[in-house]
Amino acid sequence: MPADLIGAVVAIGNFDGVHRGHRAVIAAAAERARALGRPVVALTFEPHPRAVFAPHVPLFRLTPEPVKLAALQRAGCDAAIVLTFDTALAAITATRFVDEILVARFRIAGAAVGFDFHFGSARGGSPAFLANAGARRGFAVDIVGPLHHAGRAVSSSAIRELLGSGRLEDANDLLGYPWFVIGSVIRGDQRGRTLGYPTANIRLDPACGLAHGIYAVRVDVGGRRYDGVANFGRRPTFDNGAPLLEVFLFDFSGDLYGAELAVTFHARLREERKFADVDALVQQMNADTAAARLALAGDSTGTSLPLPTQG
Repeated sequence: MPADLIGAVVAIGNFDGVHRGHRAVIAAAAERARALGRPVVALTFEPHPRAVFAPHVPLFRLTPEPVKLAALQRAGCDAAIVLTFDTALAAITATRFVDEILVARFRIAGAAVGFDFHFGSARGGSPAFLANAGARRGFAVDIVGPLHHAGRAVSSSAIRELLGSGRLEDANDLLGYPWFVIGSVIRGDQRGRTLGYPTANIRLDPACGLAHGIYAVRVDVGGRRYDGVANFGRRPTFDNGAPLLEVFLFDFSGDLYGAELAVTFHARLREERKFADVDALVQQMNADTAAARLALAGDSTGTSLPLPTQG
């Protein structure tokens, strides 16, 4: 750990989604960090604990690690500490986690956690446990209560359900920003070129639970941002294959193979469906492009994504 981060105030959690509730925890850590003149650091875990405890159960990650780190930086963290979550870490008692990791290794000046955060073997460490331990070991603990927004409880599971049911705008509202993915462009069958819609294709995690359909998107690549329209699904008109994200960038020409794209989802336009023939599909694609341009013209939401560097 860099020396300048020793003695930081840490926001602790899994932070999948870095949603409004998570950012309330980070804000509490940041407020205490400012008062103490210390950096604010996110302390998080990879892989997600559920991947260790239930490895055969698919988990729709709202923010896989590179996306989560980008979102944590955007949320105001000076840095992020990623602890490897494995059976050894899971077996550490709550007391040892505080003594050996928080105090001995990181010498934290303070911590902030959500009301439902638990840690240590058998989830033995609660927020109250951490606050009591902090009082004994010389660091303050802020516990952030449940957050509701627009009449809904803010949680990662609620956001997953909204994205999976096609309610993108509601999911974005709980996130507090437009949901985004980061991925490298792969070679597809180049069918889009023959249709007049060359696409950049990205293979998302197989566990991605985003509802199949057509979306108005913004794409960050090479330091520039483009509006676009994207299809996420199985292409039922052609092959009904494995799910693929296909993005058509407006007003762009060039080769994107191998490039890293951040694709931000701003509106869901319609469901994915099968067309009788290619002409009917192209006609609908024309309409989708017009609808996406219209949706994005009225959407001033920015992203300002700090993207991870390649290499």
